[in-house]
Amino acid sequence: MSLINGLPAHVLLVHVVVVLIPLTALALVAAALWPRAARRLGVLLPLLAFVALVSVPLTTQAGEWLERHVEDSALVRRHTDLGDGLLPWALGLFVLAAVVWWAARRGPVEPGQGGGRWSALPVRIVLGVLSLAVAAGAVVDVYRIGDSGAKAAWHDAYSKTAQGSQGGS
Repeated sequence: MSLINGLPAHVLLVHVVVVLIPLTALALVAAALWPRAARRLGVLLPLLAFVALVSVPLTTQAGEWLERHVEDSALVRRHTDLGDGLLPWALGLFVLAAVVWWAARRGPVEPGQGGGRWSALPVRIVLGVLSLAVAAGAVVDVYRIGDSGAKAAWHDAYSKTAQGSQGGS
């Protein structure tokens, strides 16, 4: 993918990643910590995580195309290097989302509903801790990648003082 409506695809697709990765991370943590949230989200959780996962290599591929069409700089190289590291985080979100969804379907976890409530508690704790760690890592990575991309795109590309009149009083 190279251009969409005359614009580099990367600058459009990146918005999908910037929205879906944190949204998936938030939904995953909520579902991992609150079984009721997991049941309410249902299959939407792993589907959201899957779309987020697929959007990462599409955006990265479009970014590699764009990299070949802009001037090489240390800022562009840093952004590219950081961008290559998001896929494992997105994969982790997807795997954990699928496991949390599957675990929520396995049986009752509410008090008084029978089943292996106490045996499920260690699983919920592990899933909660892993979900928090992967969600935090993914969101921090998206921030770092976005920050480096903004610096690469806008470094020395604008004036720090306003140019011309904006029709003010």
